[in-house]
Parts: sequence; C-alpha cells; structure tokens
Amino acid sequence: MSELLDFHRRTMAYAVSIVNTVEPEQLSLPTPCAEWDLGQLLAHMTAQDRGFAAAARGEEFDPAAWAEGPLSERFAETFAASAEEVVAAFNEPDAAQREWLVLVGSDTPLPVPGERAVGFHLIDYVVHAWDVAVSIGREPEFDPLVLSAVLTLAEEVPLDGSTRIGPHAPFAPALELEGGDGLLEQILALLGRDPEWSAEQS
Repeated sequence: MSELLDFHRRTMAYAVSIVNTVEPEQLSLPTPCAEWDLGQLLAHMTAQDRGFAAAARGEEFDPAAWAEGPLSERFAETFAASAEEVVAAFNEPDAAQREWLVLVGSDTPLPVPGERAVGFHLIDYVVHAWDVAVSIGREPEFDPLVLSAVLTLAEEVPLDGSTRIGPHAPFAPALELEGGDGLLEQILALLGRDPEWSAEQS
C-alpha cells in the first residue's frame, strides 16, 4: 500500500506541475474529454480531489463535497491546494484500511475499500494529467513504474456496464490498439481515450 500511495503522491505532483503551466487564455481549449473544455476539466479535477479527500477522512457523505464550482481566477493555486488536501487525506493513519463513501452518479454514495479508492483516483489522475498536457500541446511525462502499476489497475476496470456506458460512466468503452504500443498508450486505450488525440483534430 505504501508504494501505491507513493505513486499517487508523485502523480498528483506531476498533475500540479502541468496545471501550473496553463495560461488563462487556454481555459477554453478542447480536451480529450469531449464534453469539457480545459476550464471545465480543471473544475472537475479540483472537485474530485475535495470529494475523495472527504471520503478518505471518513466524513459523512455529502454530495456537496463533490460539487464542481466556478473556476477561480487563481485556478492553478486552487487546484494545487486540492491536490495537497487529497494526498494528505490519503496518507492519514489507517485511511486506506477503512471503507470510503465515494460519489457514484449525481448523488449516490458507494462504499469502496480505501485501497481500491486510492487506485481509482490514481488511474483518474494519470488520465487527467495526460488530458491537460495534450490539451495545451505538451508531451506528457510519467515514471514507467507508475505507468506499470496503473496499467495493472486499468486492466481490472470492467469493460462493460455502468463503468463504461451511461451519463455518469467514468470511462468510455475501451479502444483497440495494435501491438507494440507503450504503457501509457495501453492505459489510455483501455480507458477509452485515443492516444493520438490532439486539439487540432478535435
């Protein structure tokens, strides 16, 4: 578990570093999340951090803790604060050994073992850090050890059902890749992202 938490901490630090490079005029750029521009994606990421942090601390479930508010003018600082909050919550003593109540759909709590919830958030942030990077034309950089762990987690995500289909599905249907693709490309395709996505093509 300590290794998973370390991978999560490093991924969050990388996500913060990428968001810190976003300029205000880039917030309207398209992203691989077809329904969101970059500003909406950052609002979602910030809200997810706060919701998962509340769940990790064992707080009573409240959909408001997961609500996406308007994006602050100081969006990078706000996101960095949410990332610091979620990393600290995940690393509280015995947090990963507890059952967490995470948001499913618009207002439904789902009990999830803490270790699995950490894995959910880690997967999400490798993908979302990639989303942000490619939206602003940067080449994503991830530690291969992190990607190897996340690929194993991604392979456990169900390929059908509410995980893939519906208005609140966290992932799109998996895409097929040809042989020889790298770890990141495999993760993205498994989770329904086109590894070749670019803003110019959207």
